[in-house]
Amino acid sequence: MSPIKKRIEEIKNNGYQLDFGNVFEHAFENYKKIVLYAGLMLLVYIILLIALMITGIINYIGIDNMEAFNENLKNFKSIKDIPLNILLPLEAGIILLSGFLSPFYAGFLKMADCGEKDEEFHISSMFAYYKSPYFANILISTLLLSFTSSGLAFLLELAGIQTIGTLISLTISFLTFLTIPFVVFGKLNAFDAIKSSIIIVSKQPLVLLGLLIVAIIGAAIGIFGLCIGLFFTIPFLYSMEYTIYSEIIGVDSESELVESDSIL
Repeated sequence: MSPIKKRIEEIKNNGYQLDFGNVFEHAFENYKKIVLYAGLMLLVYIILLIALMITGIINYIGIDNMEAFNENLKNFKSIKDIPLNILLPLEAGIILLSGFLSPFYAGFLKMADCGEKDEEFHISSMFAYYKSPYFANILISTLLLSFTSSGLAFLLELAGIQTIGTLISLTISFLTFLTIPFVVFGKLNAFDAIKSSIIIVSKQPLVLLGLLIVAIIGAAIGIFGLCIGLFFTIPFLYSMEYTIYSEIIGVDSESELVESDSIL
């Protein structure tokens, strides 16, 4: 049994202790080290995301039909009003896009790790998790969780109970928010990473929820800077996620990406 799995089994049986103040301070110190670089990379990420979404929509609908499509959307007051032949491809497209971009998101966790260890971070590291074995496991876990969460929310909204659907979706996101760190740093496969995240979060849900709420509030502060500030406050979420994982599980001081970073 690997050290990671031994640690998870130990937590499953005995739980763990987590100090709210120490984790917050640790995350903030990490954030100060990566804020500028992460903000610039996040700007690139958002531009890439928007470009891919627009390209996908145009290719699917056709540029000549865009105006009519926009007019049709204005007539739909809720998801229930949107025809399935429009809604389902859009939902599937968004989920697939998030899956293929999630390894780029994992690069922010690598950045936080480099900041923690005072190691040099290279731009190429943002794309380092697009290689085996990380890419497949990140993609599978993201698609599995997205389809489950979005599917349940969609079905419940069609049934007229949108609030419950939203709560279920948020609960799934909360219980599995450590999935990608487990793939990236724990080298677990997609299914073990999801299961491990649920085990960890369920042992200290109130403390972890409090830390995430504080991180979200901190990230939202950037909206007051004409929204541009969001690019430099949202990275606090990455630092918090990394710090929570590091405090509970620990991150190996050695990384196989260091070698590839130096090559790239």
